[in-house]
Amino acid sequence: MSKKQFSSLLQEKGIQLSDKQNQQFQLYYELLVEWNEKMNLTAITEEDDVYLKHFYDSIAASFYYEFKDGQKIIDVGAGAGFPSIPLKIIYPNIHVSIVDSLKKRIGFLEHLAKELGLEKVAFYHDRAETFGQNPQHREQYDVATARAVARLSVLSELCLPLVKEQGDFIALKGAGASDERKDADKAIKLLGGKVKADNSFLLPIEESERHIIQMTKVKTTPKKFPRKPGTPNKMPL
Repeated sequence: MSKKQFSSLLQEKGIQLSDKQNQQFQLYYELLVEWNEKMNLTAITEEDDVYLKHFYDSIAASFYYEFKDGQKIIDVGAGAGFPSIPLKIIYPNIHVSIVDSLKKRIGFLEHLAKELGLEKVAFYHDRAETFGQNPQHREQYDVATARAVARLSVLSELCLPLVKEQGDFIALKGAGASDERKDADKAIKLLGGKVKADNSFLLPIEESERHIIQMTKVKTTPKKFPRKPGTPNKMPL
């Protein structure tokens, strides 16, 4: 996906990029490649691939969910900033926080935010399990997002505790998401969530399957969740 295709396909979805936003995406790409040489941020480094598989893929969440000014978003295990940083570029008035377990990645994100001139952003070096038990963050966010971090039953345990009641959890998934959803039904209910929508689409050009799964937090998450670091992965609900 060339930069021109990126811009025109977003325009078809009602998103008109400004010159500033185009420059921010270009700088994001350049910094990603530069830092990737000294630490492992992504296996995808070709410009067209980054625009398609990272930038467009992240923004696709907004085709199915309306991000609103002032919303507090927590992105769990965002790695190099996906999906929340592309969404922040598109919607500059949302508040974005990212929690990631690798300090080096947090260093990259802090540098990235400074270079892109992003405001209302915060980065936390922590395990999602510990972070979800921290009273300063537990049930404090309007929206949680996660992209390709773990299976949906595991993701739900890491993300739903951070969301306020009546808030939302948006999971960006690939092929096989429907099976994951069935496996995660019990966990989602136990954690206070309810699936509202599973929107599937094909990523342009390569036509690979994607799912944007939206859950609403209908009741408080029991205090014992998330469990200790490593447990959700080893023993999914």
